[in-house]
Amino acid sequence: MKTFRKIAALATLPLCFLASPALAQTIAPLPDAEPAMWVVKDADTTIYLFGTFHALDGKTDWFNDEVREAFDASQDVVLEIVTPDDPADLRPALMKHAFTPADNPTLTSKLSPDGRRRLAAVLTRNKMPITSLDRFKPFFASVTLATLQFGAMGMGAEHGSEAVIKQAVKATNKSLGAVETVDEQFALLDALPAAEQLRLLESTLKDDGAMGKEITNMLAAWNRGDAKAVAKAIQQSDKDSPQLYKLMFTDRNARWARWVDQRLARPGTVFMAVGAGHLAGDRSLVALLQKGGHRVSRVQ
Repeated sequence: MKTFRKIAALATLPLCFLASPALAQTIAPLPDAEPAMWVVKDADTTIYLFGTFHALDGKTDWFNDEVREAFDASQDVVLEIVTPDDPADLRPALMKHAFTPADNPTLTSKLSPDGRRRLAAVLTRNKMPITSLDRFKPFFASVTLATLQFGAMGMGAEHGSEAVIKQAVKATNKSLGAVETVDEQFALLDALPAAEQLRLLESTLKDDGAMGKEITNMLAAWNRGDAKAVAKAIQQSDKDSPQLYKLMFTDRNARWARWVDQRLARPGTVFMAVGAGHLAGDRSLVALLQKGGHRVSRVQ
């Protein structure tokens, strides 16, 4: 059960709120990657739908060819959220949604004996005090563990799709917007019942040894634009936790489909970049737009 890892990589952006280890800068030419992108248009509006990977290792060149051409052709750029440049600006959302009051039971005390042992092992391996996550809610602890795994693999939000796109926008006169706020994204995960959060954390800890392989497979699928493989990974999340899948995929895809539908009423070209998990499968944003009568085509 590795749902939070998939969400961190392909569905939402909480891992971008956490510091990642400094990554080496690559100078040599990078191998080409071809992540998936779609386009929906009417007579006077074009919206590109690009599927992002939120934490990357900087070892492939994906912001080129059709992706770069779509970005350059767009007047407006839209992300899931626009993360603040100053990490201190995240504190209100963290305090509101991710932390528990000091007089509440600690996270460690809520875990099973096996869960406590596994959590201590992970934190020790990462040179962190075993009480580091005690004041976090289980959902944020799970995201933190996923982020630690990304960092151990040399992957970080600083090389992620959103960071690259946001930096590119700064060199242009394009507008930069978002379909959600930081507070809304934290609230989504915080809305998951506490018991389900704890169950998913226990499962994340139990599956710790398989994290690296799963992330590697997801990244490989993203690099080659394999939407079917991405969809398969995301569909497994529905089996792992239908409640979390509904919150993070079903409901959000429906809201974003309405956003796209409304944006098509105004002329212009938009580059919309959201987690690749939202654009793959029969309940994806792409599928909802097609069911709504829009012609959505894959950009080859």
